[in-house]
Amino acid sequence: MADILIDSLRNVRARDIRSAEKAYNEKPYSIFDTDNGDYTFQDLLTKAVDNINTTNAYLSDAENEEIKWALGQTNNTHDLSVALQKASTALQYTVAIRDRVMQAYNQIMQMQV
Repeated sequence: MADILIDSLRNVRARDIRSAEKAYNEKPYSIFDTDNGDYTFQDLLTKAVDNINTTNAYLSDAENEEIKWALGQTNNTHDLSVALQKASTALQYTVAIRDRVMQAYNQIMQMQV
């Protein structure tokens, strides 16, 4: 971690420090909500479907922003570029997961029983 000079910190509120400390102390993100460590195949599929739905929502938002911009309903290119980047990142993530799942499926199918 880089050393930060205390003189360079200005206008830092206690609320900001508390929220940063809270975020630091929270448990790491898990794709599963169970605390006991029991993960079912249904949990995995549910999260995969949620991921696909989120990706579709981002793609739809990006398309809506493109249409608004093309029709001249907005001049805000920032919202357009953010929506396009979110959609692109979500799609890349979804494709990467699909590729890994297909790779795992192919390995299972090649196993000798």
